[in-house]
Amino acid sequence: MSDTTITSFSLSDTQQIALNFANALSIGDVVVFNGDLGVGKTEFIRAICEAMDVSQVVTSPTFTIINQYEGVFRNNDITIFHIDLYRINKADELLELGFSELFDTPNALFFIEWAENAFGMLPEYQHKVTITPRENETERIIEINRD
Repeated sequence: MSDTTITSFSLSDTQQIALNFANALSIGDVVVFNGDLGVGKTEFIRAICEAMDVSQVVTSPTFTIINQYEGVFRNNDITIFHIDLYRINKADELLELGFSELFDTPNALFFIEWAENAFGMLPEYQHKVTITPRENETERIIEINRD
């Protein structure tokens, strides 16, 4: 496993860190994101999607649970699933959404917020990104763990 800790001093720093991180991804990767509400998880994902030529508006799926985007990664068409499990309270809700079946999608990437609410249904993940705010409103500590 490779671990990296970076201090972001601004939104543009966070976006650049996300772009650099995107280069480490492979098709099929599952990335879990940890951090409090409003810490910048969706901004990080938005920057990755921008790098992958996603034309749709990237928004937090807090209420929709799953957002799906189409993009291009290393000259391949890909599907990006942005999943937010914050509002999930029981495993039956994930079953109703077809959560487990999503991971059978070919040529896809999976970004999952609040993965601790997956009730053991989360496949093995390759990366974990933890974003922690600092005292300064715009500063963040971004920890990236890669298996």
